[in-house]
Amino acid sequence: MTMLNHFTRLALLPALLALQSCSQAPVAMPSAADTTAIQLNQVGYLPGGSKWAALPAVAADSFAIVDATTGREVWRGPLQAARTWEPARQKLRLADFSALGEPGRYRLQVAGLPPSAPFVVAPDAYAALNAAALKFFYFNRASVALDAAHAGIWARPAGHADDRVLVHSSAAGPGRPEGSVISAPKGWYDAGDYNKYIVNSGISTYTLLATWEHYPAFIQTQQLNIPESGNGLPDLLNEALWNLEWMLAMQDPADGGVYHKLTDQGFDGIVLPHQARHDRYVVMKGTAATLDFAAVMAQASRLFAAFETQRPGLSARMLEASKRAWQWAQAHPDVVYRQPADIHTGGYEDQQLADEFSWAAAELFVTTRDPAYWQQFRRTAPRIEVPGWASVGALAWTSLAQYRARLSTEDRRWVETQIQTLADGFAARWQASPYRVAMQDEDFIWGSNSVALNQALMLVQGYRISGERRMLDAAQSALDFVLGRHPTGYVMVTGFGARSPLHPHHRPSGAMPQLAPVPGMIVGGPKADVGGDCPGLAYPSQAPARAYLDALCSYTTNEIAINWNAPLVYVSAALQALTPDAPHRSP
Repeated sequence: MTMLNHFTRLALLPALLALQSCSQAPVAMPSAADTTAIQLNQVGYLPGGSKWAALPAVAADSFAIVDATTGREVWRGPLQAARTWEPARQKLRLADFSALGEPGRYRLQVAGLPPSAPFVVAPDAYAALNAAALKFFYFNRASVALDAAHAGIWARPAGHADDRVLVHSSAAGPGRPEGSVISAPKGWYDAGDYNKYIVNSGISTYTLLATWEHYPAFIQTQQLNIPESGNGLPDLLNEALWNLEWMLAMQDPADGGVYHKLTDQGFDGIVLPHQARHDRYVVMKGTAATLDFAAVMAQASRLFAAFETQRPGLSARMLEASKRAWQWAQAHPDVVYRQPADIHTGGYEDQQLADEFSWAAAELFVTTRDPAYWQQFRRTAPRIEVPGWASVGALAWTSLAQYRARLSTEDRRWVETQIQTLADGFAARWQASPYRVAMQDEDFIWGSNSVALNQALMLVQGYRISGERRMLDAAQSALDFVLGRHPTGYVMVTGFGARSPLHPHHRPSGAMPQLAPVPGMIVGGPKADVGGDCPGLAYPSQAPARAYLDALCSYTTNEIAINWNAPLVYVSAALQALTPDAPHRSP
């Protein structure tokens, strides 16, 4: 497999212009200049946000911020001492210009290095990024044509109607024997492939809904130009509903259990959705999928209750579905998903189910206020750690913290302490890091960029409870990391900054090589111990933080996924909504 040719700046122009219809601010144009020596957030900074750059261990002792148009110096500061950041296996120096709050378009300059990529300081620095990250989910919809009015140059025919889905032998049950035909349309394609998985949809949908739940004033302003826009629901809820309706169809009406996934037997080739015409199956009901479903439906029920006029009966339907799923899981507490021999798509196998029980109990308690669910949570309260599809305990703590006023004083302090302890640990790692990020060697796993963003998500929860500024600054650094203050020099989000991925492992993008990829997709990012996915192509480095390849074949570092984009939506919204206006100096 050979790498596709890089697009020129002019080839990217239509893609970026098309994005303007769904965003609030211009997207930075890519440049062919070498801007990778000085690593900074190429998308921009909020006036009151922390601002850091990283650069090689040069001899210079200061840096300058200059106006990107005139070259006039507007700020000068000292470089910090050189230190080695182990994940990159590099010695680096840092520049702190957090006190620069004047809106404008700038570059950072250091003697002996090329100027940095241009960046902005602006009150709405992340509005366009947030809109693009959220509209990604529209572009990844199944069962519908994307028309030019809403998709621009990425319009495509409908694929995977999923109105004739076969019940796999592993999923057979009363009323639905093997080979039965059911209908389960809609939903989002999970990642670079065309299958749909409940466990990954669970955390992804939760994270989008939490963005609305925590920052409604900001999200209300995000007009995405999707087919449902203007129907009385915020566009984020419209988009989430596309997936929620698919999830509802994945519940067996006979007993309340939920199928693990809807899938082909194997992965499709690099074709457009309408060109993939294999049989589709629902596969095995499992405890993890059923509990993830129960949690998300309980959360969705309380949010859609405010929109009863627009969607009468929906909230009640979701809550009933959640309770039925909970009951199934109580009767089947240890049904671990096992991949059938004839199915060769993503497994999403999870052996540990206590966190799923806790998450579902927490969401049902918050929505219903039934103390029985709280007692269940107390019995199984999970360890709090970075959220991921297989580790959802932190989602329970996050929802309980949002509604901690409903708890006793003792229980409220318990919840707050859990979150603050985790966030404090990440903030301490950020403060001690030579690169000013909480990421360490062990965090560079498959989807490392989402690890950074989910660390930020939990740092934000710590800030919302404590008001400790260092937690917000550490969250900002995680966003900076995926937006260009990165050892690879890449903005890890398509269509943004001076250097972003052009060849994501994403079937629609690979099938339309004449176009730039859809803007707003975050790729997985560097992964330790890469190799073997791109025969004939060498990764530029084996250092955990630099082992990244912008190639279609690199599914280990360059794939996209809904559970990676969702925290990008959350974190960009959180920083936009929470960052104070006044500039400050970082500690």
